[in-house]
Amino acid sequence: MDWQQQPLRGRWVALEVLTESHFKPLWEVAQHPEIWRYMPFDASSYSSFAKYLSRSLAQRDQGQAFPFVTIDLASGEPVGATSFLALDAHNRHVEIGATWITPQSQRTAINTEAKLLQLTDAFERLDCLRVELKTDSLNQRSQAAIKRLGATEEGTFRNHMVMPDGRIRHTVWFSITQEEWPAAKRQLQKRLD
Repeated sequence: MDWQQQPLRGRWVALEVLTESHFKPLWEVAQHPEIWRYMPFDASSYSSFAKYLSRSLAQRDQGQAFPFVTIDLASGEPVGATSFLALDAHNRHVEIGATWITPQSQRTAINTEAKLLQLTDAFERLDCLRVELKTDSLNQRSQAAIKRLGATEEGTFRNHMVMPDGRIRHTVWFSITQEEWPAAKRQLQKRLD
């Protein structure tokens, strides 16, 4: 199995491999405070935003993550980012996380197709047994979106993270298993059609 990062492309969205050349264009579209409310890293300045992206590149170089830039194919412009995290080739699972997208692209074909591309890559190329997703317990919108992917809620890690503002975050975990993938894929394809 080839556990290497590859760009992913659909009809509405492309997931390009993150490089330093993406930092400034991403910063330009990241100026929406609501994007960062539940994220466990500081993106309040360009330097803190670039530090978060640099950390993603370092995780990739260490074999811990595959970070992507989400590109709207209609405009050719970036609209967010996402990653495969917690890569575990031995146990054949990954996490989809560090995902953010501009408010205009939320609940659109762009966001749905981006998840379909990642899940398809995880289950059909990487041969994963499970894909994990997690979100802040306060982020009801994200929890609903994850459930719409066909994911099962598995529980809450209490006192899981310290947020940039000092708040203690509880994190809700979800997964899709290899056995659940065909039904989830059909559901996502139907939504896109």
